[in-house]
Amino acid sequence: MRLFIMKVAIASLLVGCGGHSSKEKKEKENSVKTVELSDDQLLDSVQKQTFDYFWEGAEPQSGLARERIHMDDIYPTHDKDIITIGGSGFGLMAILVGVERGFITREQALERYEKSVDFLEKADRFHGVWPHWLLPSGKMTPFSKKDNGGDLVETAFLVQGLLTVKEYFQDGNEREKQLANKIQKLWEEVEWDWYTKGGENVLYWHWSPEYEWDMNFPIGGYNEALIMYILAAASPTHPIKKEVYEQGWAREGEIANDTTYYGLETELDHYEHDKSPVGPMFWAHYSYLGLNPKGLHDQYGDYWKLNVNHTLIQYRHALENPGNFKGHGENLWGLTSSYSMKGYAGHRPDKDIGVISPTAALSSMPYAPDKSIDVLRHLYTEQDSLIGKYGPYDAFSLENEWYVPRYLAIDQGPIPVMIENYRSGLFWKLFMKNEEVQNGLKILGFTVKEKADD
Repeated sequence: MRLFIMKVAIASLLVGCGGHSSKEKKEKENSVKTVELSDDQLLDSVQKQTFDYFWEGAEPQSGLARERIHMDDIYPTHDKDIITIGGSGFGLMAILVGVERGFITREQALERYEKSVDFLEKADRFHGVWPHWLLPSGKMTPFSKKDNGGDLVETAFLVQGLLTVKEYFQDGNEREKQLANKIQKLWEEVEWDWYTKGGENVLYWHWSPEYEWDMNFPIGGYNEALIMYILAAASPTHPIKKEVYEQGWAREGEIANDTTYYGLETELDHYEHDKSPVGPMFWAHYSYLGLNPKGLHDQYGDYWKLNVNHTLIQYRHALENPGNFKGHGENLWGLTSSYSMKGYAGHRPDKDIGVISPTAALSSMPYAPDKSIDVLRHLYTEQDSLIGKYGPYDAFSLENEWYVPRYLAIDQGPIPVMIENYRSGLFWKLFMKNEEVQNGLKILGFTVKEKADD
């Protein structure tokens, strides 16, 4: 693997993002000094490229997100046109970044959303819940043998994106209002309460008409799925009771049994079967693309503290670098689930194999902006072979001299969205404006206290 120090104009990446003039570009290209870009230019660039994954790289029949895009055009196990439901939720939000940053027009976005919503209306659903994967025909394709029905977590990520789009367009012209009404209907058709398996006080991840509840995955303990419980309580048609949250998700209060790791309180118990102190970094991203953790509390914890400390724990782990991995440090940190030398794997401080996943730090921009921008600047000025058409490649290891020019929707999607939350708070404002979401938070006992810096 070649690792270059960029001494040419990275401004060429800034097409449509306020880059330099042609004369300035030539001057930069002739310079022997490393290019200096402002933070805003870097943020524009990575937002544009990751937006393009969901705009130019979308599956053409649906306009939704491909599960993966491999620039080497090698797809060992699945067809390249498989649609990811959760990643599509992230992509719907990323398209709004495109509107707000001037990459596309509002009209272009509306046309894409109409196409995607029409597709989702006709696609396979299971008690209103979409499967993990869809084919371009709208038919379900199994994620695994028994995972051939509804996926409630992926559906929650999709609904988070849909409701954000609804808030953006609902006060617009007649065509935009029609889109908002269609989204409302899809949201109302999700049978969250069905996924309590006949009335148990916990939500289950999967249900299949063939295998029913055989996957047997009750969702409890802190992980990426907080947004699912909030939406389930918020549903105007198929809500869950507060007891489902308290007994299922919060495990009758055990979720509040935090620990201290790298000198920081984890705030909640990052529960997994092997009792990891903290989870992979995406746990601080997926539920919080729309859900604003600033000032958000319930009886179990402070969700801003939770995510800031999660981020800083990962940063401190990179500084300490107990595995002595090449490159780990203040400019390269961030462990999450991503590709690796061993295939797709979960990475976190207690399971660090020397793989850095750029989405981990870049999507944490609201929580530790200076530290995240250091990673962004390092990637775009010193590790340019790790940057491609749709932004930083999914993962790499300097220690093992490994990377592949491949992308995953669930890793690219949070980058432009969370960066926009850092820059303008756009998605937090839109999603939290939804009255049904606010009602769900109230039912579950959440309080939202505005911070002085908001």
